[in-house]
Amino acid sequence: MYKQRRLSRIFAKDGKSVTLALDGYHFSIKTEGIDNTLNQIPTLVEKGLDCALVTYGMLKNFRDALSTVPVVLRVDSTVSIFDHSVPDTAPVFSIEDALKVAAEGVVCMTFPGAFNEEKTHLMAMQLAQAADRWNMPLIVESLPYGYAVTSDDSNNPAIIAASARAAVELGADVIKTRFTGTADDHLIVEAAGVPVLALGGPKTDINGYFSFVQHCMQAGAKGVAVGRNITQDPQPEKVVAGLNAIIHENATAEDAYSLYRAK
Repeated sequence: MYKQRRLSRIFAKDGKSVTLALDGYHFSIKTEGIDNTLNQIPTLVEKGLDCALVTYGMLKNFRDALSTVPVVLRVDSTVSIFDHSVPDTAPVFSIEDALKVAAEGVVCMTFPGAFNEEKTHLMAMQLAQAADRWNMPLIVESLPYGYAVTSDDSNNPAIIAASARAAVELGADVIKTRFTGTADDHLIVEAAGVPVLALGGPKTDINGYFSFVQHCMQAGAKGVAVGRNITQDPQPEKVVAGLNAIIHENATAEDAYSLYRAK
């Protein structure tokens, strides 16, 4: 199967994607809402969900629900599950494992500027080579100085942009990274030159989150890869409907919030 064909399943026909990040079990014990959301996947797909980032175990244990959505396999994991800062990562699955479970792609992290930069870059490069052999898309979640925002530099659009480009040069087909909510976020997209998915978002109410997503799209993002803002919301299907409106229909944050509030 051609890599472009797999990419066309991760992204909709307009080249954009509402992606749900369900891979938190690889990085933290703070996983509230993930299992409940897994069981709602078919409904979320009806509301506009395009893709899900998942674990190997989920693809074994939630087969029916996940058969309704294209999936990307998380192939790295934290080395300290009880440390929420994700101090380091290690490879745990391969491209061949992703093929076994019929995933459309794989995703891993890199930490430019951190003590483990060389290790994470080598992991991404080796995955990229294997992914090219098998025509498997590689998403790299490139986070400067580590997983958490710990300094001004780790949340600086120019630094994030350089980190994104480094991942592309290692072979990434898609970048997943943080956006800062500032005017310079366009630098991230311009530096990458491949589709960029905005991860997560600020700790705010749903209206504020929709505003953040609208900003990311205006900065050139091709969508979002979001976890807790869906999994921990009491109405995940309405969050997805709002995201679908912003990402695929060029709706405003206000429009999305109206959908969220509608009965």
